[in-house]
Amino acid sequence: MVSRRIADEVVLVPISRKVGEIDCLYALNEVGARVWDLIDRRSLKEVRDTIVEEFEVREEQAQEDLIELIEQLKEIGAIKEVS
Repeated sequence: MVSRRIADEVVLVPISRKVGEIDCLYALNEVGARVWDLIDRRSLKEVRDTIVEEFEVREEQAQEDLIELIEQLKEIGAIKEVS
């Protein structure tokens, strides 16, 4: 997966050997793009706390949305869980 920032969004492009095999792109909105920037080497709690602070959202809502986004990113192969 390759990511490119365009204004306040991040576009995710699956890497493929042939251009014809790419059948979709994924766009992350401003909050999703910020999560993308934060997610590497940070805990879920650290990412959530930053989102709460920067976007003035309730902690519970940020947690729910973050978990949903993480699951979607795993599903499309953009991230994988490490221990």
